[in-house]
Amino acid sequence: MKKDNKNVMYWLLTGCFLIFIMVIVGGITRLTDSGLSISNYKLITGTIPPIGEQEWQEAFDLYKQYPEYQKLHNHFTLEDFKSIYFWEWLHRVIGRAIGLIFIIPFIYFLIRKQLTGSTIKKCLILLVLGGFQGFLGWYMVKSGLVDRPDVSHYRLAAHLTTAFLTFAATLWVALDLKFPNKKPVNTSFRNLILVSYGILIIQIIYGAFVAGLKAGLLHNHWPMMNEGKFIHSSVYILDPFYKNIIENPSGIQFIHRIIAFLVVLSIFIIWKRSRRISLTSYQQKGVNALLILVLVQFMLGVFTILLQVPLWLGIAHQVGAFFLLSAMTFTLHRFTK
Repeated sequence: MKKDNKNVMYWLLTGCFLIFIMVIVGGITRLTDSGLSISNYKLITGTIPPIGEQEWQEAFDLYKQYPEYQKLHNHFTLEDFKSIYFWEWLHRVIGRAIGLIFIIPFIYFLIRKQLTGSTIKKCLILLVLGGFQGFLGWYMVKSGLVDRPDVSHYRLAAHLTTAFLTFAATLWVALDLKFPNKKPVNTSFRNLILVSYGILIIQIIYGAFVAGLKAGLLHNHWPMMNEGKFIHSSVYILDPFYKNIIENPSGIQFIHRIIAFLVVLSIFIIWKRSRRISLTSYQQKGVNALLILVLVQFMLGVFTILLQVPLWLGIAHQVGAFFLLSAMTFTLHRFTK
């Protein structure tokens, strides 16, 4: 059978889809404060949720020993606990499923010699990224089991950003198989897309900061912040000043707002410049998708702030970021030699 065949591509795209589902479930887990409901890590037996009233009570008693219950959820009943336990359990099960769906077919394709040397190397990188993502998930949860009833926003950002980058890398490898023959490209235009890609990644990081510090619940006005000010005084309240950029919820929300404008502007420039050069049909589709998705994502962000982050809108905003990164990855790939 031909190496790097359609089955290999479909396998990679299946991985992309599962990562997408995992990001959605992860967002629900975060927005429902479910992420610290399972305080112990069991790689194999943790796949099976508690069975019977006794096991549920044991899991609930374990949860009671940690800060989230003691400081935030001490009013919870067993039924309340079950509802948050479900989302964290599902999130972890999907993570395990992704690992199995990647490793088992990978071994099969290796045995059947259906992968080229180049694809094997790329898949090994994906394997490392996936394993690192799992480690970051454990490392993130660990930060919320000591003193604070919340995970570190730094670790949350690392966990979420790595998930996005793992998806982008997997999609890139699948696109390499879909489009094996590269054509000459406009280097300056490609570099413009690269700059926009970098801005988008920074925005995703700051989106995770906003989520981790619950900064979306502040300054629920747009385009001004509270009191009719574009820059509210709370944005620069911390000393030294740099802490406002990485630890102050108000400062982080302000930066997230500003970078949103930069993302829109950079993609508009891409679209505008694309009209002056000759594009293939796929290149044109990629650029058009970028423009549409960035406008939708911008509006989702605005309404998420105005409505104080309702669950459905918070998830929609995260999904929008996912689609925008997908379109950016596809477009960059089509302009890469």
